[in-house]
Amino acid sequence: MTETTEIQTPKPDSFAALFEASASQTDNLSEGDIVSGTILKVSKDSVVVDIGYKSEGVISLHEFINAEGNISATPGETVDVLIESKENEDGLVTLSKEKADKLKVWDEISAACERDELIEGTITQRVKGGLAVTIRGGVKAFLPGSQVDLRPVRNLDRLLGQTFQFKVIKFNKKRGNIVLSRRVLLEKERDRLKEATLENLQEDQVVTGTIKNITEYGAFVDLGGIDGLLHITDMSWGRVNHPSEIFEVGDEVTVKVLKYNADTERVSLGLKQTMEDPWNVATDHYVAGKKVKGKVVSLTDYGAFVELEQGVEGLIHVSEMTWAKPKHPSKVLEVGQEVECVVLDLDAQNKRISLGLKQLEPDPWTVFTQKYNPGDIIQGRVRSITDYGVFVGIEDGVDGMVHKSDLSWTQRINNPADLYRKGDEVEAIILSINHDDRKVSLGIKQLYEDPWSFIPKRFPEGTVIEVRAIGADEYGIHVEIERGVEGVIPRGEISADLSQEPTEIVKTGDIVKAQVIRIDDEDRTLTLSLRAAEGQDVNQVARPEEAQKRIAPRKIGPSLGGAQATLGDALRDKLGAFAVAQAAEDTLAAEDADESSDSADEETTE
Repeated sequence: MTETTEIQTPKPDSFAALFEASASQTDNLSEGDIVSGTILKVSKDSVVVDIGYKSEGVISLHEFINAEGNISATPGETVDVLIESKENEDGLVTLSKEKADKLKVWDEISAACERDELIEGTITQRVKGGLAVTIRGGVKAFLPGSQVDLRPVRNLDRLLGQTFQFKVIKFNKKRGNIVLSRRVLLEKERDRLKEATLENLQEDQVVTGTIKNITEYGAFVDLGGIDGLLHITDMSWGRVNHPSEIFEVGDEVTVKVLKYNADTERVSLGLKQTMEDPWNVATDHYVAGKKVKGKVVSLTDYGAFVELEQGVEGLIHVSEMTWAKPKHPSKVLEVGQEVECVVLDLDAQNKRISLGLKQLEPDPWTVFTQKYNPGDIIQGRVRSITDYGVFVGIEDGVDGMVHKSDLSWTQRINNPADLYRKGDEVEAIILSINHDDRKVSLGIKQLYEDPWSFIPKRFPEGTVIEVRAIGADEYGIHVEIERGVEGVIPRGEISADLSQEPTEIVKTGDIVKAQVIRIDDEDRTLTLSLRAAEGQDVNQVARPEEAQKRIAPRKIGPSLGGAQATLGDALRDKLGAFAVAQAAEDTLAAEDADESSDSADEETTE
């Protein structure tokens, strides 16, 4: 360490004495020494300093500008300077106040390091691996990132400009290298606080701490030298998706000690335990039938959870959202939506509240039953189609089903989708209303008279008719007798040559002559024969124009719609119109009777 050399000026008793003293002082000065000098003159750009040497020294004025930007040099003032050169080209001493100040600071830092003293500094810059700290006299020191705090600091920029106490952990004057640590001081302080905290810490105690770190599962709270975990489930009686929704690092919080293990020094904390559980008074606030408001906080496949107040949630089951059955709760509600609903049930012990949304709207079933009765004819659109029937919308929230067996009197329909599409408008009649299961049975074929009530009379056994082949299988040929009425010609009734395939004799679309050989009323089947019709004439029972007449619907009960006989037209292409009305047969029978009567009259006249 460089010592400051004090110049003692002897009394000027004689010139010889002065010269001797000057020579003695000159011998004691060396380049690099720090000496005290007196400011003799302050000029525009320099300061003249007398150090008691044979010549004065000149120092640049900028070395006397302080931190505020002002000149701190006054004639007669004593300053410490560094001798850079005893004599320059001009014969003057080269001095430096700035270098003297720095060397003095390094000496002070070195002494403080040896005495294990703390040094104050200001964090001025972020550098690779840590921070730059300005300490005494503007000297730069390095603060590694690992020595900034007890835990790694993610955002070092927030420390810029702050002043702290540091401990010098590495010092090299020759290289100008100083390494500082703040963590060492914090660890000592933590140990001191920890000891004091552990002496008084106990379960069920309410303490105050600072949020030190936040994770997905909770927050760590500094209680004073020891950290406690505040789990996310113990933060609030309400729903918390992430601790950052409630806390920030540095927040002060009052918590309750839930568990404390002195051996492992683990502390579990709770915040909600410092507040009353809202479920304790839920029974008084949420009674069945009461209208309440809340916010949708979660959606599942089976319903929506609604937060009624912090810590109290209720479930709107998907079946309680609308009178119609929604495909998914997201079709009705969305997260964050404010809703009004009705309390259906409360189970305070299990902390469950059942809520209803549809109860705020009139029950469409009640509206329906007040408006319709069995036997009424309704009009609606096809909402859905299944393998066993067609669902028709009658009113909003009320559907009726037409079973596939109630679509046609004559056709055996295996797949209703062959006849209908979603959105088709249809007319049907209400067959029955099941109030217990809230089901409505509809029928379409019941709008028309059963053709099998007169088919046996229209096509008695032995009648020869023309039919159209519509398909074939291993049993024989399927034929259409007239629109909507089908029959079958067995293999043995096609040809005497059984070796031939039916399709080799009759192809789909062919018009052939066949005789009705059997009628089964129970199975509603007509069996015909090609062989039996050979050589016989076709005996048409009904005229062609009468075969196209639509069978008038039978009105089973009173109609509310007032629009009858429209479905028959719509279904004519689907189910077919039966060509033979009983009226046609009666007309023919009357004509035959007239002819017989005329013949009898003629015979009587003769």
